[in-house]
Amino acid sequence: MDAVHGKPGTHLGEIEDADAIGEHGSISCGDAMRFSFRVKRHPTDPTKDVITEARYLTFGCTSAIAASEALCIMIEEGGFTPIQALKISNDDIVEFLEGLPKQKIHCSVMGAEALESAVFNWAQRRKVDLRELGIDIHEGEEEDGRIVCKCFSATEPYLRRKIKELHLRTIGDITDAIKAGGACSSCHHAPGGLQDLLDEIWGKGEPLQPVEPLLQIAPLKTDDPALRSEAGPEPAVSPYQFAKRVEKVVDEQVRPNLHRDGGDIEIIDIKGSLVYCRFVGACKDCAAANQTLKMVIERSLKDSVDERIRVIAV
Repeated sequence: MDAVHGKPGTHLGEIEDADAIGEHGSISCGDAMRFSFRVKRHPTDPTKDVITEARYLTFGCTSAIAASEALCIMIEEGGFTPIQALKISNDDIVEFLEGLPKQKIHCSVMGAEALESAVFNWAQRRKVDLRELGIDIHEGEEEDGRIVCKCFSATEPYLRRKIKELHLRTIGDITDAIKAGGACSSCHHAPGGLQDLLDEIWGKGEPLQPVEPLLQIAPLKTDDPALRSEAGPEPAVSPYQFAKRVEKVVDEQVRPNLHRDGGDIEIIDIKGSLVYCRFVGACKDCAAANQTLKMVIERSLKDSVDERIRVIAV
């Protein structure tokens, strides 16, 4: 919370003319991080550069901020070279914080991944060949891999790597660690989905019942004057049908993510295309609540129900 309030000694922010910048996550899934650092350059050997300053920008909950703060402190106090900093794992971040709830482990993973991305960026700028040093840079992992979890844009190469690195044994473990599979659940038991990857890596366990994929909801057609004034006349659907579609998307796409973070959302009222909501539980006082409301919840409703929907916090 000191970082949220911008108190001295905290690291929320961005370094101007940084020596490295790395990013991880996605605004659309509710968690994203931009990590930057500055180094004291060694005059002859760039591998001996030392990180002197680290900063982050994060779109996420207070646990994401705490994990990011911990990462910056560990790096600055450790006097690490960028290559040495790569040894900092998500487990180290959790230990530094003296623990995180299971459903918040993905926050520490996000920090470790953003650091790795920044180190790769530093290596490119300083012309350090990480391959020669025996460091796997996961080249093309995000761009070239098959998308397994569309909700969180998680590719097969990335998922395989994280399943092995973090010893993830169940779909629940994957969701807790990196959020993949945490929205519509259609990737859980689809061919080539999360369970298939787990079976290939660890061996096939007891068969599980497939989960029905989320029903794709057709775009809303309405003769409601409030909506028609914004987007022109459309074939009719009743306010009841509209409300049921909104509730279905909230129940199946939004709530599962909020529940994993200890929060929830209440629909207070629906008037035309305006959906009035409020957060409860852990989400109520989250620093990123307003961004989550607009960028995640409103976007889900726009995509699945009607593009003209606007979500209003009350």
